[in-house]
Amino acid sequence: MGTLAGILEGKSNRVYSISPDQSVLEATQKMNQHRIGSLIVVQDDRIIGILTERDILTRVVGEEKNPRHSTVSDVMTTAVIFCPPETSLDEASAIMKNHRIRHLPVCDANGVLLGLVSIGDLNARHAGDQEITIHYLHEYLYGRV
Repeated sequence: MGTLAGILEGKSNRVYSISPDQSVLEATQKMNQHRIGSLIVVQDDRIIGILTERDILTRVVGEEKNPRHSTVSDVMTTAVIFCPPETSLDEASAIMKNHRIRHLPVCDANGVLLGLVSIGDLNARHAGDQEITIHYLHEYLYGRV
């Protein structure tokens, strides 16, 4: 079984961020432009939160707030869950399931952000692993191994 470091190796290490004083409209436009589901909220080179699609739907759209007049700091999630790159994929999946999150920042021992793993990244890796297993089982069953 792989680790989060393995997933990050196959991805761009580009993590998009935003400042807490920017508007939710600006954040949404940035997310749409880059086709992503979350932004890391950074202030003074320090991670202070994460803004996700769910935050926007729940705290802006659901409460009928104007995204042009709402700031990122008003609606972001401040309790960000991080994992080290050595975290196994099964453990990362369990963390995401138990905390009901879809984006998991990966940080080193010094708290430096290395990348961001999404539930889609984990699902793709699991599906790829299952395809390989199925292939080898098929070959074994039909005596081609």
